[in-house]
Amino acid sequence: MLPQWELTLYLLASLGFHFYSFYEVYKVSREHEDELDQEFELEMDTLFGGLKKDPTDFEWNFWLEWGKRSLVWLFLGHAAVSQLATLLAKKRRWYETDSEYYLLQFTLTVRCLFYTSFSLELCRQPAPAPAQPGSSFPWLLAYVFYYPVFHNGPILNFPEFFKQMQQPELSSPKQSLCILAKGLGRLLCWWWLAELMVHLMFMHALHSSPLLESVSCWTLGGLALAQVLFFYVKYLVLFGVPALLMRLDGLKPPPLPRCVSTMFSFTGMWRYFDVGLHNFLIRYVYIPLGGSQRGLLGTLLSTAMTFAFVSYWHGSYEDLWCWATLNWLGVTVESGAQRLLERRCVRETLTRYLSPQARRRLHALLASCSTSMLILFNLVFLGGIQVGKTYWDRIFLQGWPWVTLSVLGFLYCYSHVGIAWAQTYTVL
Repeated sequence: MLPQWELTLYLLASLGFHFYSFYEVYKVSREHEDELDQEFELEMDTLFGGLKKDPTDFEWNFWLEWGKRSLVWLFLGHAAVSQLATLLAKKRRWYETDSEYYLLQFTLTVRCLFYTSFSLELCRQPAPAPAQPGSSFPWLLAYVFYYPVFHNGPILNFPEFFKQMQQPELSSPKQSLCILAKGLGRLLCWWWLAELMVHLMFMHALHSSPLLESVSCWTLGGLALAQVLFFYVKYLVLFGVPALLMRLDGLKPPPLPRCVSTMFSFTGMWRYFDVGLHNFLIRYVYIPLGGSQRGLLGTLLSTAMTFAFVSYWHGSYEDLWCWATLNWLGVTVESGAQRLLERRCVRETLTRYLSPQARRRLHALLASCSTSMLILFNLVFLGGIQVGKTYWDRIFLQGWPWVTLSVLGFLYCYSHVGIAWAQTYTVL
């Protein structure tokens, strides 16, 4: 570990950059409120003191609308029936507009991963398959139509679901009430934070506006941070609701996404943001294709096909193929650098000439470059190719050298915080 004063300095610099850049986004949002209102029809909202709301994040508004309309009652109904069944019979039950079409599309997209998991597990079983535990048609129905994760996940592979359903960790009514109270408290905090962000910072509207070409570099950096952090908080809510219901059912959900401000590598982002999807990809795509067991070319092919699957599953748009390709490139470069640093001669040279603290700083320096590309590539996913190109031009071409070096300097501080966080997380 580095000295405590140095880590504290990095943490304060990281937080300072977050808050100041967010303040710049807030100022631009207020200055151009009328202009953005005319173009994107900002929504009035009395819940936040009459502040107008940025309505251009489709996914957040879509799930909020369905949540208020019916899903919250269906989730509550599931929880009530589940808890009643736990007490009485120890068994559980489930449940022409464009909006309904998108709900069907989201649901079927996630369902295809669930029945794919069941089918592949069935194919792996030795004959006769019907005699194997968990291979019956009722188990298929129970797994595919398990309601808390029915519409949007998170993903839980069938072996894990089957194992947990066989021995659920059932709680007493008092314990369930405590789990419910704590879970709802967290969900309300996350929801409030997400709503506050779209009321104070019109980041989605600004990313779709020509203003993105002219705002200050501080505002540009704040928009990037706000966009990726909003995506993180949004999925704390979207995955947090089904995760709470799963815990009430005695199941253990996949871990919720880790904060993107503590991510400092492509590998970590894919491993810890959507853990359920990562486990699915490793078990059913990467390893069957050979993974890392078939040499360098085999590993590159397996990784490429995994990202191709992710892109195709998300909708196979041009932006998604670009995003998947860039992430494959990022993971490949990181893996190559890690293999180089793990070579005996390189490791011994670093150990001979650099202290542990110096090696830690070198790690953060390399991670800052990786993090800059990680944020840039994910902005392609969140905003499209044009948004990513705008950031590339303004930060790395027009902004060279001072803007570029300033961004890498701040990300160097982020990386130190993320590395310390990862070490603490691993110990815990």
